[in-house]
Amino acid sequence: MRCITVPGWLLAGALLLGLAAPGARAAPTPAGTPKIETLVLRDAQQAIDVEDLAEVWIDTRGDATIEQVASRDGLARFQPAQPGTIHSLGPAAALWLRYRLVRGINERQDWLIEFPMPVLDRVTVYQAEGTRWRGETAGDTMAVERWPEAGRHPYFRLELPHGQAFDVFVRIRHVTSANFPVRLTTGFAHNQRIQLEYLGLGCTFGALLLLILACLAQSWVYRDSVYAWYALYALVTALAVAAYTGVTAHLLWPGFGILGDSPQSMLAFLAGASALLFVHNLVGIPARFHWLDRLIFGLGVAGLLLAVTPPFLPKMPGLMLLSGYMVASILIVVAVALAAWRRGDVVGLWVFAAYVPLTLSVAASIVRLFGWLPVSFGTQYAVVVAMAIEVPMLLVALSIRSRERHGAQIREQALSTQDALTGLLAPHLFNDRLRQVVARHKRDQDSAAIVFIDLVNHSRIKDYYGSAVAEQSLLRSVIKLRRLLRDVDTVSRIGEARFGVILEGVSSRTSVTDRAARLIAAGLMPLSGLKPDVTLQFHIAAVLLDERPMDAHELVDGLVSLMASMSPRTRRPIRFIAPENTHPSPLATDSSLLSAEDEQPARGKPPLAAVK
Repeated sequence: MRCITVPGWLLAGALLLGLAAPGARAAPTPAGTPKIETLVLRDAQQAIDVEDLAEVWIDTRGDATIEQVASRDGLARFQPAQPGTIHSLGPAAALWLRYRLVRGINERQDWLIEFPMPVLDRVTVYQAEGTRWRGETAGDTMAVERWPEAGRHPYFRLELPHGQAFDVFVRIRHVTSANFPVRLTTGFAHNQRIQLEYLGLGCTFGALLLLILACLAQSWVYRDSVYAWYALYALVTALAVAAYTGVTAHLLWPGFGILGDSPQSMLAFLAGASALLFVHNLVGIPARFHWLDRLIFGLGVAGLLLAVTPPFLPKMPGLMLLSGYMVASILIVVAVALAAWRRGDVVGLWVFAAYVPLTLSVAASIVRLFGWLPVSFGTQYAVVVAMAIEVPMLLVALSIRSRERHGAQIREQALSTQDALTGLLAPHLFNDRLRQVVARHKRDQDSAAIVFIDLVNHSRIKDYYGSAVAEQSLLRSVIKLRRLLRDVDTVSRIGEARFGVILEGVSSRTSVTDRAARLIAAGLMPLSGLKPDVTLQFHIAAVLLDERPMDAHELVDGLVSLMASMSPRTRRPIRFIAPENTHPSPLATDSSLLSAEDEQPARGKPPLAAVK
């Protein structure tokens, strides 16, 4: 009895141990299949990169079903993955991955399998449900709302039984050459990583959006269309990068899948074209390089037209066309910026510095497209970092160029409102101001004094010392004149060596005479260190509107006549138009202006009573 009982207990214990052992209840795979390493999933691990831990098989025809793959003959084709392998599947082949997973009995976290590659064309994950296989598909060739889990890149939830080995099959379709990163992660770790990724992307795109809105506001306030074009360029570039990183498909158009993954290439074409057109406008191309100017403009327009071609082209030829256009666009932009920098244009330096990181990131993307560089976090998101550097630096370049253009416009406007040499008010504006002052005096009896000032030795200085010294003398005259006047006084150069001054609110000759005398004295004082030692001689004619109200043209004629009546060596260089005689004598001559000098009386007669 004991001999029978003991072997029975041993057999029962062995059976219980076999049932409790991990992998004893495997997924529905045929007996006698090749052994595969079982991955034990523990909550403490949080995330595992399993790209190189799978068994792989390439279905060259791409028509194998999950039942065929999971059969004994199908499993025999799988081989251990080689680290760093880059697969060139093309449009027909499919890559199959096989994982055997087991989750411990006491582990509570839900696990996911994710493919952190936003540009992955199509991936299907198969899990067993009893004797059948359930497949879920995602990828950028289909609308995100059709994915089992919406996101920037595909990921799938695993239904893993506790303490039992479970087979998971993955089928990948991707036209371009690439390795395919695969990660097993807990739900908690996945959510935390997604939040951190969107935090970084949100900060980047949020800053760009604020920058775009600020440029639009600046364009509206200053009526400068250049900032509006820059805002459009930054918006297109941001959309292109958002499409490349999967943000647009996830958040902007999750239900749009008619064009597949073509919007990425379309926005990339638009970004390259807008970059060419924007830099073409930002960096001036010399007139001797007219052919280069036309080439850049033509390439920019061509990019706008090529943006509609990706939906109508096979993917690989379309990507080849896009790669060639992007390389040509960036190289031309860098060359133009470098040429501008070498000829002394600081804007070229900023554009060159902005496009160097973008050039490197685009080059890495193109190299990865041809399978010469593996897919990694750095190669995928380098373009985001490059854009975050490029767009603000281009704004600095735009600000410099805009300031230069506004300065030129201000100088152009100043030529019509100011004297080019002295910076004083232009003559036509002085005449307008004079008419306004005369009109206010007639209407409101506002006091004002009108003064004409001549630099009488200007022609002699010009003949003896040359034009440069004569112009210097005019500038010295302006400096001395401004020291004696108020900020509200109007000063203008109304002749080659004549200045006009409007002193509003002045009703006394004493105030005018004091300023005039100080100006004459300042002109005669030698300037220390000046070579040649040139003094300035001034003649001054003035009128007080309170004494002699006149029309503007009569006033100007009177002051010109009064100035012409002075001899170069007069002892009375300050003259006033005589006040209006309200009770004229019958024998008095009708003379309102000073026409003779006291040192040269006509025929021995005393000077006119009007001369003071």
